[in-house]
Amino acid sequence: MDDHGLEEFRRRWQEELAQAQAQRRRRRRGAGERRARRPEAGAFGEQASGYLALAQGLLEGAGRPPAPRPGRTDRRDATSRSRSPPDRDAAEPDEPLVDQLIRDLNEMEEVPFFDVQLPYELAINIFQYLNRRELGRCAQVSKTWKMIAEDEVLWYRLCQQEGHLSKNRISDYTCWKLILQECLAKEHMLRTNWKNRKGAVSQLEHVPDAVLCDVRSHDGVVIAGYTSGDVRVWDTRTWDYVAPFLESESEEEEPGMQPYVSFVRINSSLAVAAYEDGVLNIWDLRTGKFPIHRFEHDARIQALALSREKATVATASAFDVVMLYPNEEGYWHVAAEFEVQKLVDYLEIVPDTGRYPVAIATAGDLVYLLKAEDSARTLHYVYGQPATCLDVSATQVAFGVKSLGWVYEGNKILVYSLEAERCLSKLGNALGDFTCVNLRDSPPNLMVSGNMDRRVRLHDLRSDKIALSLSAHQLGVSAVQMDDWKIVSGGEEGLVSVWDYRMSQKLWEVHSRHPVRHISFNSHSLITANVPYEKVVRNSDLDNFACHRRHRGLIHAYEFAVDQLAFQSSLSVCRFPCDTMAGYSYDLALSFPYDSV
Repeated sequence: MDDHGLEEFRRRWQEELAQAQAQRRRRRRGAGERRARRPEAGAFGEQASGYLALAQGLLEGAGRPPAPRPGRTDRRDATSRSRSPPDRDAAEPDEPLVDQLIRDLNEMEEVPFFDVQLPYELAINIFQYLNRRELGRCAQVSKTWKMIAEDEVLWYRLCQQEGHLSKNRISDYTCWKLILQECLAKEHMLRTNWKNRKGAVSQLEHVPDAVLCDVRSHDGVVIAGYTSGDVRVWDTRTWDYVAPFLESESEEEEPGMQPYVSFVRINSSLAVAAYEDGVLNIWDLRTGKFPIHRFEHDARIQALALSREKATVATASAFDVVMLYPNEEGYWHVAAEFEVQKLVDYLEIVPDTGRYPVAIATAGDLVYLLKAEDSARTLHYVYGQPATCLDVSATQVAFGVKSLGWVYEGNKILVYSLEAERCLSKLGNALGDFTCVNLRDSPPNLMVSGNMDRRVRLHDLRSDKIALSLSAHQLGVSAVQMDDWKIVSGGEEGLVSVWDYRMSQKLWEVHSRHPVRHISFNSHSLITANVPYEKVVRNSDLDNFACHRRHRGLIHAYEFAVDQLAFQSSLSVCRFPCDTMAGYSYDLALSFPYDSV
């Protein structure tokens, strides 16, 4: 490009910039917002077309400046020739044109990007990929973006994605942004109460002249079985702890001489109890306190399992495993029966298996996969390595194995894939036996376990390594559960400990007399059960009631959201008229002044 062409390009460039600046000043002085945007956009379009022509000329290596655009007159060109170029151009005559073009583009303050009109549905589809913080920033851009960023559909999806009010519909509330803020504030309050041990605690009422045998809970509903043969149910969500008894159809002529309760299980609609004489009772919590089905085994029931989602029960007695569930008409029947080679130690039902139920059973050193439409299949077998604990999820099963014999490999936890029926991971190498493992309630790719060597271990299933090891209980770990930030463990010495595993720090602990056999918690409540080793023989003429009270076992219910309590139970079997409450709001740390946190 010769000197004449360069001078001509600079002159036209400065003229276009001067016109664009003049139009911006006129718009700011008094023109309306809508009328002012159009000339500015037009000026910017003229600038952009000129820049594109310049870029095209530079790329093609043209030796002349871009041709003048139609609509420009010679009079304006003659007038603009008399204008002198700015001092910047005079001071830097040898600056490359491309660098000067980029510098001038960077000096532009206003670009009419937000004037682009999009269909509302298309804008919603674009904004749905943003999180709540990004939506808040977009709402500060303009009125149009604020209207899009605060759309109810976007905030309803955020509530669903973060696990808040997952069962509600979008029409249930009018401002989902405010609902999400309230849910986050409540979540922060609950976490603070958990860390500081603030809330309400109550001890569930015991059965006189009886010792606690087994305890389970589901979503705040607790079931307990006693040596007197009694089965009780509490709904801790209502704080109405006058629990009803579930009646049994005992064939004993003498009242009060029912056999001991061996196992109890509960889900959202069913309660199940197994007795020492091989009798199994099933209650429907929505209809009443009399059993809807009774099943009898010839021998003592050694293991009991109840599905958390469906009406499916599995029992193990002698060398037989039986699956029960109702048909389409509601009548219970034996859906499948399996024969195993050894006595069953642990039994669990796999969740979310579709039409046919699936169970996992451990019998000594054998681990069985039991499908209702198939025969019993051996999932794992190593001679001389018995299983010591068991837990299942929808896709995996985890169980501890004890290493015996001349070749000692250390005690481990094996994780199997239920679909491929093969071992995925071998975790740990401990000297003690693994006594408990929690896979179903743990976050994805994580699992927590307890061992007789006093330690609680956090396993990373992706790397097959131990992510964290905590020295927790002096006599061994008996129960454990975790969520996304904390671990709650129970020991044989009766101690319940709460840990923040992200900080590897113990938050607080509570001690009772007997070993901890059951732990279940959610975001706002905690259920613990201390079940004694020895079952005291029933005696109605006990003179020393205080001594009996020390040996009967304890069930504690902790509530960390006392301002959100409801006083009406959703279960008909737990609806009792009661004007008093057994639980009170106070600092849990004051209840146990002898604890050192």
